[in-house]
Formats: sequence, C-alpha cells, structure tokens
Amino acid sequence: MRIFNNVREFKAAVGEHLGYTEWRQITQERVNLFADATDDHQWIHVDAEKAKEGPFGGTIAHGYLSLSLLPSFMTELVRVDGLAMGINYGLNKVRFPAPVPVGALIRAGAEIVDVKGTPSGYLSNMRLTIEVEGQKRPSCIAETLSLYVPVPEESS
Repeated sequence: MRIFNNVREFKAAVGEHLGYTEWRQITQERVNLFADATDDHQWIHVDAEKAKEGPFGGTIAHGYLSLSLLPSFMTELVRVDGLAMGINYGLNKVRFPAPVPVGALIRAGAEIVDVKGTPSGYLSNMRLTIEVEGQKRPSCIAETLSLYVPVPEESS
C-alpha cells in the first residue's frame, strides 16, 4: 500500500503507478450472490452446466461484479492521510475487454491520472486495471473519481 501524508503529496504523485493488490479468487458463490443482489441471473453467470457449452466454456463473473470490487482494491493500494473524508464521485470511462472465468484469480493495479483542486476539495482520477492471472487482456479498466476533502488547517 502506498501511503501519502496529505493530499498535496498525493497530487505530486500524478502519473505514478501505485503497484498491485493481492490476488483474489472469483468463486461461483460470489457470482451467485452478486446475481441475487442485482437480479442478473443470465445463464453465462449462474448455470454451470449450460455455460460449459457456451462461448466462454464455463460461467463468468458479471462485469459489474468486477467493477464493484474497485473500492476494496483501492483500500489495498492507496491511503491518503489528513482527510476529513473521501467521497466516491463516480467513474469516467469503464471497459470490460475480457471475461473473468469463475475460479480465476484477479488483482488490480492503479495509477494516478490526475488530481485537481476544486472548491470542495481535490478531485482525483485514478485508473484501475483488473488483471486475470494467465490472461493477456485485462478484465476491467476503469477511471475512478474520488473527492478528497482535507482536514481544515487550524488558524494560529
């Protein structure tokens, strides 16, 4: 994990790659729970028998399941101290170039794309790339936006 003492240090690191998370396995149980939570029970995700004959040779994770793991990955990759709060501000660009087969190991890497000062704080744009062990193409590339609000400096 990369730790920054304050948002100014974080802003100075624009363009840097922050490294990678630990590998984690995508299980059928996790995919099924996500299907239940989102009402997306398409057979390519939840019907292992039918999916064996499908285009991916087995069940695959939902793209949005991969996307939903980004906050967890981010807490493994970066911490900015000196904040009153950090707020999920949304996403810029999201792509799912390759599927995540159930049983696969995935991890994320991140780079700081931009940090801009705003009247409310600092708007960060980080590009996270989710890799699947043994695959050349990533499964997800997303630019996440976070608003970092520094702790107000005390006046002397």
